[in-house]
Amino acid sequence: MSYNNDFDTAIEGLCETFRFLSQTGCSGFDCSKESLNIMGSWGHKQTRLPETLEAIRMDLGECRRCRLSESRKNIVFGAGDPHARLVFVGEGPGYDEDQKGEPFIGAAGRLLTKIIEAIKYTRDQVYICNIIKCRPPGNRNPLPNEIKACLPFLKRQLAAIKPDVICALGTFAAQALLDTTTPISKLKGRFHDYNGIRVLPTYHPAYLLRNPGKKRDVWEDMKKLMKALAN
Repeated sequence: MSYNNDFDTAIEGLCETFRFLSQTGCSGFDCSKESLNIMGSWGHKQTRLPETLEAIRMDLGECRRCRLSESRKNIVFGAGDPHARLVFVGEGPGYDEDQKGEPFIGAAGRLLTKIIEAIKYTRDQVYICNIIKCRPPGNRNPLPNEIKACLPFLKRQLAAIKPDVICALGTFAAQALLDTTTPISKLKGRFHDYNGIRVLPTYHPAYLLRNPGKKRDVWEDMKKLMKALAN
């Protein structure tokens, strides 16, 4: 039997005892207001309040859960509205982000800012974060064990924010969130489900800088995003 079951059984036993004493004429006990409040909660399921982003960041601490901690300068947790309807999830921090501890502030970040403004939002109205919180050396792709170490914190961030829509930027963001190996070219352009939240994968801004011809494809995805947020 689990600890919780033992506790529930004990509480039920006490309640039965109190009911018996009441039936025999016992009118009560001398208790403080605090004690009465505690006893009044017995037998009721406790509602667990959702985590805050501040609590999650505190739990992350000066993370040493993977070897990226050995070369990073700053953890890049995320930024924006903690109650945003729209969350952008990228791959990981680059050089500029690592220097300042802020997500998407380099060349790819400036392009993302333009995309956000094109869909009639500002950076302060959305939330921006990454699959991993530390910069991989030389901006290489994140390794599976690095994603595994960081993904639980991203999931907790998304649970705290409760957005209506997530825009997954690039292969690693889309595949990690959707738990798939399907290429981004086949995932993009349509909505998927992540714990009841709509996820729209699209190309990463860094990819667009190298392949400007794909910007039209991303704009088509953004039009679908705007339509989803308008409903």
